[in-house]
Amino acid sequence: MPGPLLTACRGCCCGTLRKHPDIDHAALLAQLVDAVGEHGRVRTSDCLGPCAESNVVVVAPTREARRAGARPVWLRTVLTPRAVEGIATWVAAGGPGLAEPPLEVEVLTFDPASRTEEGLGAAAG
Repeated sequence: MPGPLLTACRGCCCGTLRKHPDIDHAALLAQLVDAVGEHGRVRTSDCLGPCAESNVVVVAPTREARRAGARPVWLRTVLTPRAVEGIATWVAAGGPGLAEPPLEVEVLTFDPASRTEEGLGAAAG
């Protein structure tokens, strides 16, 4: 059974030197791919939307975990090797719905829907 699917945003803001000039984005992505290894799959995507939170990574649960009610987990500011290692450790343990995220991952989680609602509320006000 394949492990969790990780989607690393590499759109207009995530993974760019323009937004984060002191980060080696290619090295972080390579570290993520290597660290996840056979425990999951990593792909890149164009802009996922919440640009203020870059670099965004979405960790989708396995089919088994999704059937049990697990949902994708959105992570923000994945900008350090420590964050990448925490994500890889979590994925190796099963990921969303099957394992609790380590603290270095838990602090990166966010709900993109609530961020959108906040932005719409501010724009309407």
